[in-house]
Amino acid sequence: MIFNPTNIEEKLRLQQSKQIAQPDILKQVQAIFEADNLKETIIKNELKSGNDSSCNHFNIDLLASDRIFHIDSIKKTCIDYRLRFLDTKYFKNEFPQEAIHKIKALEKEHNITLSGFKIMAPSKLFKLENPDDPLLFAPIGNGYYYLIHKWGNDLNPLRKWRMLPFKNYENLLVFALIVSFALTYLFNQNLPQDKNHTSYFFLLFLFMFKSIVGIVIYYAISQGKNVNSAIWNNKYSK
Repeated sequence: MIFNPTNIEEKLRLQQSKQIAQPDILKQVQAIFEADNLKETIIKNELKSGNDSSCNHFNIDLLASDRIFHIDSIKKTCIDYRLRFLDTKYFKNEFPQEAIHKIKALEKEHNITLSGFKIMAPSKLFKLENPDDPLLFAPIGNGYYYLIHKWGNDLNPLRKWRMLPFKNYENLLVFALIVSFALTYLFNQNLPQDKNHTSYFFLLFLFMFKSIVGIVIYYAISQGKNVNSAIWNNKYSK
């Protein structure tokens, strides 16, 4: 196949490898567990964030380092692929039995009760029945999450490129400029070919740009849409 489906777990691992050296990650998590003020830090972070996450005290010797991900890697992957990272209480689909078994096995192995689960998945999975590539995490603390299970189908290989204009407001503006210029160029042949041609072209470009921006704003307001950087961990915006 020319375009293979995108395995979002592999993309997340690639993003993690760019930010944190793999051999150091267990040492960093170990330092988190050994910190005397860990509980106080977690409480302060909980008060600031206002979410339902908690800290799970895993046995550091039993953790697989390649399943530990920092929130920065998760955020970057979510923004690139227009995914959400939300509490599992907002996930509307059924959890596969394999995920339940893995949670039970982890709890037995580490002698703990896990809580504060998070899901990374496309927005529609928090509303409709759809099998696309969810990832289930449990919080470790201090911005680290442990990947418990991945299920469903891989993402469309073109998803990252299709979502590129919606990555942030800057990308959206550049997209509007490019589309406006392309449309202006297409209509260029209908402009008077005289000494004022450049001025006509510029005026038509401004008209096209205003129209494209107007369409984007209307669509965003009417559909409740927002850019990836604003929705990746937002339970309200689309």
